Amino acid sequence: MRVIRVGTRKSQLARIQTDSVVAMLKALYPGLQFEIVAMSTTGDKILDTALSKIGEKSLFTKELEHALEKNEVDLVVHSLKDLPTVLPPGFTIGAICKRENPYDAVVFHPKFVGKTLETLPEKSVVGTSSLRRAAQLQRKFPHLEFRSIRGNLNTRLRKLDELQEFSAIILAAAGLQRMGWQHRVGQILHPEECMYAVGQGALGVEVRAKDQDMLDLVGVLHDPETLLRCIAERAFLRHLEGGCSVPVAVHTAMKDGQLYLTGGVWSLDGSDSMQETMQATIHVTAQHEDGPEDDPQLVGITARNIPREAQLAAENLGISLASLLLNKGAKNILDVARQLNDAH
Repeated sequence: MRVIRVGTRKSQLARIQTDSVVAMLKALYPGLQFEIVAMSTTGDKILDTALSKIGEKSLFTKELEHALEKNEVDLVVHSLKDLPTVLPPGFTIGAICKRENPYDAVVFHPKFVGKTLETLPEKSVVGTSSLRRAAQLQRKFPHLEFRSIRGNLNTRLRKLDELQEFSAIILAAAGLQRMGWQHRVGQILHPEECMYAVGQGALGVEVRAKDQDMLDLVGVLHDPETLLRCIAERAFLRHLEGGCSVPVAVHTAMKDGQLYLTGGVWSLDGSDSMQETMQATIHVTAQHEDGPEDDPQLVGITARNIPREAQLAAENLGISLASLLLNKGAKNILDVARQLNDAH
């Protein structure tokens, strides 16, 4: 029986996410065996520094990619938002699974259960490791203070409950859902309060770019709508040259053949911001392409079973929206945010 080795981070959430992808693959390929290989990444080890300060794009992916390169694993499951928009040569995202809730959620300290961010007392401290969340929420809720909190989900919830430092913390709703901790969610943040990170709520399966066998194996997991939304989001971020060290956020929706993309950039304190919405017509009819494409990747993604035209339209939408913001002066906001972040 053929064994497929699947790489994952060691955290409980990463394992749950990997198990869910393996379960889908097992259902599709009952004749294959899957072995899970868990490893620690740089991002799991450096816990005393804000993510945006480490300045490394592939914090949670590098060790996993190393194992993929050395043929120690055949595929790796990631949270899509951890994967940079430009992957190292030789790798590609071979599948993007159906997106779960992409929004951010607020978990309150037990003594503030029943409150919302709006009704928390003046100067309450809210924990988040994300510049994107802090910038948007500072603008919206100036009476609150935002402070960095690091660690995996279990660690952050423990810090919230046991230390008296935080009144609430902000986490991705999808992660809490996957862990079975929906009961801790006190508030879901909607786009007008806080737009989400590029790719948030979706899982990506990374494989070797030339491993046609694996590409075919995992390609069936592509969810067309999630894929097209995430191509647009990743193209927007790539064109802006955003990353962990600047506040960039998005919101996408697909309705009646139209893909809507809202994207924004913020200064670190949220005082300066710019956002716009654009839409594009997208036709999705399933197909399998074995065309002469030498490099079928778009923003690091390979999806031969989704029409190329639809993928290009989604990519184009992301680039067009980024260009619009850059033309209106977004570069200045991002440059200042980057400099300030580097200086702190």
